[in-house]
Amino acid sequence: MSPEMPDSADQSESAYDRGDDRQRGSENAPTEAESAGGDPVANSLGYAVATVARRLGVAPATLRTWARRYGLGASITTAGAHRRYTESDVLILERVQQLVTRGIPLAAAAASALSEGGAQSAAEGRAPDSDSTSAEPGSSQRSTPGGGVIIALADGTPAARGLARAATALDSSECARIMSAHIAQRGVVAAWDELIRPVLSGIGERWQRTGLGIEVEHVLSHAVVAVLARAGQDLTHPVNRRPVILACIAEEQHSLPLYAIYAALAERRISARVLGGRVPGDSLGRAIERTGPAAVIVWSHLASTADADYLAALPNTRPAVTVIAAGPGWNGTDTGGVARVTDLSEAVVAVEAALRL
Repeated sequence: MSPEMPDSADQSESAYDRGDDRQRGSENAPTEAESAGGDPVANSLGYAVATVARRLGVAPATLRTWARRYGLGASITTAGAHRRYTESDVLILERVQQLVTRGIPLAAAAASALSEGGAQSAAEGRAPDSDSTSAEPGSSQRSTPGGGVIIALADGTPAARGLARAATALDSSECARIMSAHIAQRGVVAAWDELIRPVLSGIGERWQRTGLGIEVEHVLSHAVVAVLARAGQDLTHPVNRRPVILACIAEEQHSLPLYAIYAALAERRISARVLGGRVPGDSLGRAIERTGPAAVIVWSHLASTADADYLAALPNTRPAVTVIAAGPGWNGTDTGGVARVTDLSEAVVAVEAALRL
């Protein structure tokens, strides 16, 4: 599990909105009918709250909050006073989630989904027509708390919260769309610092607390690699004749930062080659001798993986290669004169200096 991984928990305005059992007691739990075993759908009268909650990936209390605040309630009430959602109700709720994933505040998303044609647009996956519900991918505007977010993000922007929701829904295509839009508007370094890394960290913190979310981290990590790798594949006329090599130290498996560096360098027309995680020292040495790079970044995310002897054993070549120890794992380690940087921005600057750009 990546240590970059980030948070979880509903981003709600209150414990009620989060579905916190300590605050709401039995109201957050499914009703007796909903808990009776199997899918809690009674007498073909539609979907029970618990069923819809599972389908959407939110808590039952979140659906009750949506119904009370935004009119997103169930259309059917049975003789026993149990609420049942029709398929149209569920399509509207799914439409709300689509809009919120794209960074639209929950109240505006609910109004759009409930408007005429909301259910049909949900089924077709169309974006809302009203400009009043649009949000720029990199906007610093903060979205309204609430609405079943599973990954908690302190001061999350609409784009970050949308990425968290898409990851929780295991929607890799939407994850890629959000990240690509943010990169196009803000650049790779900003997208990593403002969007990708905070969400990864939130997923990781949730996993540490609960043991849940490995599948979420895997979906998002694969989308991150795909988006960042694509950013460098279109580079046709790099400014550097000698490549830059990006590798994780032998016991370090957290390679996502390497892809961020790769994409950030590509934005500056610098060609790099990613060797990935857990690269043995002799393998990196052979790569250096074979390619004659101008610079080599050796990434260590965890202090337990940093090893100055690994750096010292790398071959001396001519022309000389600049070795850069990158990542927070190197903090406090004597790197024997090897340049040390902590984050993505510093790594890019160090490579530019090595290339004399």
